Amino acid sequence: MNNKIHEGRNVKRFREMLGIKQEALAYELGDDWNQKKISLLEQKETIDAPLLQQISTALKIPVEAFQNFDEEQAVNVIANTFGDHGIGYQRNENPTFHPIDKLVQLHEEKIALYERMLKEKDEMMARLEKLIEGK
Repeated sequence: MNNKIHEGRNVKRFREMLGIKQEALAYELGDDWNQKKISLLEQKETIDAPLLQQISTALKIPVEAFQNFDEEQAVNVIANTFGDHGIGYQRNENPTFHPIDKLVQLHEEKIALYERMLKEKDEMMARLEKLIEGK
């Protein structure tokens, strides 16, 4: 069960999750990078530490994510946690709150927010009037 982590594949996964194209990552890495080099990089099982750090900075993802992410383990955790018999997922068909009460609460919060906004507007208008009078 000692699977080797494929760092290049992890770079590709995280890049795709972020919606970043290979060209954009190449641009972030510098002038000597292009889409083809990124494609080749994503096929490498291991990536040099300095380059991995540069990629980490460009994608704003910790280096450890590329070094430690194992898709098979992640799938197993998800399958075992969120399956029909998993302990991490419980279906609650009877909410512990009454929907009307929640609606009333949201309405009251909305009114309180509106009143705060009106008060702030009045304060701002008073400050503006003082500024105009001072000129």
